[in-house]
Amino acid sequence: MELNDGAVAEYERRHRPIWKEMEEVLLGHGVHTYSIYVDPKSTDLFGYVEVENEEMVGRRSRPPRCAAGGGNHMRDVMATNGDDSPVSRDLREVFHIERADPAP
Repeated sequence: MELNDGAVAEYERRHRPIWKEMEEVLLGHGVHTYSIYVDPKSTDLFGYVEVENEEMVGRRSRPPRCAAGGGNHMRDVMATNGDDSPVSRDLREVFHIERADPAP
């Protein structure tokens, strides 16, 4: 995803803290971990989410100010599609490592 020029500080302000209703919806629909990172030079955003079940997360309801993934609350600070969802690009993973069993 990509922020508009000069919008990094405002985007961060709107996420600190994240509004309680959005947190409850995400956690209640199987999200275990959710982080968003910003590249301050390009204003590109990278979201990292660990979910219990992708189908369950896809069925989540969206609080009114979070409609279409937060776009209506963020449309003035980031590129959005016609349905207010963030314009995004898929990334290709080039490296991944994960321990299969927990360390003793």
